[in-house]
Amino acid sequence: MKTKSLLLGAVAAAAMAPAAFAERGADGQVNIIYWQAPSILNSFLSGGTKDIEAASLVIEPLARYNSSGEMVPWLAEEVPTVANGGVSEDLTTITWKIKPGILWSDGSAFTSEDVKFTYEYCTHPEGGCAQLTKFEGVKSVETPDDLTVVVTFEGATPFPYGPFVGGESPILQKAQFSDCMGARAPECTEANFNPIGTGPFVVEEFKPNDVITFVANENYRDAAKPAFGRVLFKGGGDATAAGRSVLETGEFDYAWNLQLAPDVIASMEAAGKGTAVAGFGPLVERIMLNNTDPNPLLDADKRSVVGPHPFLSDPAVYKAMSMAIDRPLLVEIGYGKAGKVTCSWVPAPAVYAVEIEGCDTQDIAGANAMLDAAGIVDTDGDGVREKDGVPLKILYQTSTNAVRQDFQALIKQWWSEIGIETELRNISGSVFFGGDPGSPDTFQKFYADVEMYANTFNGTDPQSYMGNGLCDKAPTPASQWQGENISRFCDEQFDAIHAELSATADMGKRVELAKQLNTIIMEKGGMIPLVHRGRLSGKANTLGGVDLNVWDSELWNIADWHRMN
Repeated sequence: MKTKSLLLGAVAAAAMAPAAFAERGADGQVNIIYWQAPSILNSFLSGGTKDIEAASLVIEPLARYNSSGEMVPWLAEEVPTVANGGVSEDLTTITWKIKPGILWSDGSAFTSEDVKFTYEYCTHPEGGCAQLTKFEGVKSVETPDDLTVVVTFEGATPFPYGPFVGGESPILQKAQFSDCMGARAPECTEANFNPIGTGPFVVEEFKPNDVITFVANENYRDAAKPAFGRVLFKGGGDATAAGRSVLETGEFDYAWNLQLAPDVIASMEAAGKGTAVAGFGPLVERIMLNNTDPNPLLDADKRSVVGPHPFLSDPAVYKAMSMAIDRPLLVEIGYGKAGKVTCSWVPAPAVYAVEIEGCDTQDIAGANAMLDAAGIVDTDGDGVREKDGVPLKILYQTSTNAVRQDFQALIKQWWSEIGIETELRNISGSVFFGGDPGSPDTFQKFYADVEMYANTFNGTDPQSYMGNGLCDKAPTPASQWQGENISRFCDEQFDAIHAELSATADMGKRVELAKQLNTIIMEKGGMIPLVHRGRLSGKANTLGGVDLNVWDSELWNIADWHRMN
């Protein structure tokens, strides 16, 4: 039991000391720009970071992670552990105690019933919850009283912090969402666009894929916060314009995700209006490989639903595609010091990273030899190889962004050198990362052969994140095209190892199992990792309190932001 206690006791007891403010709203308005515009403010109906982070101003979890990766209590009084009695000795239950006196922004009491309802909402079989892996293995959620939540798992769960922890797993108000269960979830526009929350701000007006205005929550639990009375949250445009608006012109105070070349950032900073802030977490730019068939001639219930893919299912093809890529060059032109070469799905914390031999060296000759040996050759002299008569022609999509389009152009050229023809497509980030089940252009729907983007996870334990590779987490029409297994990867060995990880307490063994999962999803064709990216955002020199967090929502402590003279 000592090992269990050490594992479950490795969380912080309290959040960092907040700044003191004289009066709520005294600092006026703060202007934030996300060049990928939020399309919804319900974190359970979108896997897009921009949606989850915008929603984090309003809806909150029981606990989250601070900028050091430590778990800290948020709406709960403390983080439950075996040591403090909040986690049972057999690791099958975790008991959360809610802070007394917390109100929803409409003035009603926040209770354990809201927490239980959130579980029921996300796990409804027809709901298409994007964060379903957070509730993997949960048997029940009970509410002994208004301030107590007991989560019971199907078996021993050494890391019971998936449900209700981090910006990806906040609490919804039962009264607002009770009529939005199951298939009705995406139809509840008013609730999804204007959630009632416990956070420091309230939605005043939400224009999807454009702009959101927030006002200070008059029922927020700290009477002196937030310092800002209003938030203008602008979405859309591109990373260059966003960076300029903070670093050069001073029109905005904070610009998220400045995915720009290093020399561009440096020239913007020279204007003296703001500075770039950075930090390395588990964020990885990768190419996802469609394990199903995206052929537009297929019926809607089969396209990107059934497999296998006509040629990406062959290891010789996707391994050759990876070998043809010059990752050091991608890092140099795209990220500079804010990027590192990686072939690891989870490169951080470093203990979980895996090393792939030759990852940092482009090998065009070796890739061609691999395809030749597999009998995948160009039979008609048009420069394109075929597998079983099917030409290796790829539709390669990503979001619209200068760095990503540079990557696309280079990778298209490298793949042409190994006999793969590539068609490039870029889609507005607001649409690509949106959760609209009716749109053909979302990254979840994946109507392409390969697609490129980056994502990450909250906290420092990758168990829930790696659950995104489970067979049953693939987006389908039945799940409203929600689900985080974007590649539709399905492997019995992977599922079995993840189940073992979920039941393993020993930290050394957990690391070993996670590294096995890290390797399997790459070796068996789930993805091609490219760059371990640092998070890079811009802040105005007059904006105080910003504490860049690579382990949770970037806006996690916006209640502490304030204006400096």
